[in-house]
Amino acid sequence: MKTIKLAIAGLFLLVANATQAQVSVNVNIGTPPAWGPAGYAEMEYYYLPDIEAYYDVRASQFLYFGGGRWVRTTYLPRQYRNYDLYGGYKVVLTDYHGRTPYVYFDRHRVKYYKGYHGAPQRCYKPRPRYGYDDRHYDKKRYEKRHKHDRDDDDDDDDDHDGHYGRRRG
Repeated sequence: MKTIKLAIAGLFLLVANATQAQVSVNVNIGTPPAWGPAGYAEMEYYYLPDIEAYYDVRASQFLYFGGGRWVRTTYLPRQYRNYDLYGGYKVVLTDYHGRTPYVYFDRHRVKYYKGYHGAPQRCYKPRPRYGYDDRHYDKKRYEKRHKHDRDDDDDDDDDHDGHYGRRRG
């Protein structure tokens, strides 16, 4: 009887560990952004032809070439802060799995040129009200953080400034 109880307890622990492992795998996959194209079950990267940048779905980061190297950031660089992510075309890269999709940048840039539009796309979630992005742009917070941008506007070499609220005009 004691052996049966131990076997059942062991089986219970084994099932509990398997369930926990399944949950952590799902957590690491990442959720598509609200502006991402709907209808794709598993994707890791989008290529944004209009701005020649990538978006890493799992890490929720943009990858773009700036300052002589590929940069990973949570927000788009300053020169694209007004880019409409909901309206821009996104190429879903279904054939690449890794951390450096830009190794194929020359190929992607030719195949998916600026202005490229393939099949019609629907966004994963509807555009937020008032034209603000999915990060809930807060004008007061943005102005407080970036007061120095207005004072020092000629300093365009910092790729991480002025892109907290990609406001659509």
